[in-house]
Amino acid sequence: MVVARSNNSISPTEDFFESRLLQKTSGIDSPGALKWDLALILLFCWILVYFCLWKGPKLTGKVVYFTVTFPYLVLLVLLIRGLTLPGAVNGILYFIVPRWELLLNANVWVNAAAQTFNSLGIAFGGIITMSSYNKRNNRILKDVLAIGLLDAFTCVLAGFAIFSILGYLAHNQGKDVHDVVKEGPGLVFIIYPEAFTSMPVSPLISVLFFLMLITLGIDSQFASVEVIVTTIQDHFSLQVKKYLKRKEILVLLVCLISFLCGLPNVTQGGIYFFQLIDNFSSAMSLMYLAFFEVIAITWIYGARRLAKDVEMMTGVRPNIFFVVCWYVFSPLLILGIWIFSLVQYTPFSMAGYEYPGWAIGLGWFLAALSIVCIPAGMIHAVLNSKGQSLWQKFLNALKPVSEEETTTMTSYTKERDVEDVRYNGSTRATKFQEEHHEYPNGSPVKPLSYTKV
Repeated sequence: MVVARSNNSISPTEDFFESRLLQKTSGIDSPGALKWDLALILLFCWILVYFCLWKGPKLTGKVVYFTVTFPYLVLLVLLIRGLTLPGAVNGILYFIVPRWELLLNANVWVNAAAQTFNSLGIAFGGIITMSSYNKRNNRILKDVLAIGLLDAFTCVLAGFAIFSILGYLAHNQGKDVHDVVKEGPGLVFIIYPEAFTSMPVSPLISVLFFLMLITLGIDSQFASVEVIVTTIQDHFSLQVKKYLKRKEILVLLVCLISFLCGLPNVTQGGIYFFQLIDNFSSAMSLMYLAFFEVIAITWIYGARRLAKDVEMMTGVRPNIFFVVCWYVFSPLLILGIWIFSLVQYTPFSMAGYEYPGWAIGLGWFLAALSIVCIPAGMIHAVLNSKGQSLWQKFLNALKPVSEEETTTMTSYTKERDVEDVRYNGSTRATKFQEEHHEYPNGSPVKPLSYTKV
């Protein structure tokens, strides 16, 4: 059945989402009142994250078995159901047929980079943090290839599942697929529920779909929180042990502060603040961080030295293709997209709503909070390095950590990792444990060897 609507009318799902659920205000300058129902849901989600993380990676790994596999089952159900609906072919063709003229649009490249960075977790720190719990001789190349291929497969699978249902919705409303596609939360909370209402067993499909979104969101938070907790433990281990005593208290504080930071998003005008943060933190900041990470590791530390380190740990030397990518392709590609986006920069807007100047300034300020960590860290490293002059300090700060300096780190590292083994069941092997052949999982690995500088 096709329902004729006036140009000013909205669908029931859109009316429910914007007028009843969000009680959306006129703009970001009218934040409105706190939505207590959404605030309680936000609190529940952070409580769930806390209890999944408080005992460390061992418990988190068990939870991830469900949060990772369940979305694949739901995507397969949605894909199979979507392919049986009329109009699904049009939606899939819209998804896979390229429109080459859009390659000249900087937003396409920025959004593609943001999608890749977010789906793979690049520049978030999560990959580095989680991999620190692997065995020292873990075959990293196999993991990298598996993660990359699985991520690409997941994106294609999700695309087919999503656009098959969008094609059905367009067919049902007598529109082109382009006319029913929405960006941001509108796709999830407006378009999809509207499509589900006309399907058989729509309540079951809706429950599975939104349960999948919950598991994906919580799963993403695991890595983010673990990055913060591990960083604080590494850099302020003595203070954490003195004042907090246990890792569980540190995780609680991180989750509590994160919950408080999320409260502006659940006000009546919170959707504007949410979209502002998403725009300024998900693309530009990540590319900035990734670019300087690549420069620091491949050009300052050295790609050849990194390749030797990988060979020393795994027994397999990386292919020359990887070294060339580290040296040339990765930094140039990131820098090119970054410059391209700055050249074609346009003020951020949301579904026709133009953000005021102060809001755009706030967005750049929030983006700068993550960006400023790099120059701040550089200044801290230079000031704390050895040398008589500032130039000598600068040169020494660029050198890898020597064997002599690493020995000063072993005492607190051993304490933290022994605590990880006691409370978390972690299999992380520290520098101290490897040098003294003390392994938390009993597996023998080669002792560390450090490069003299």
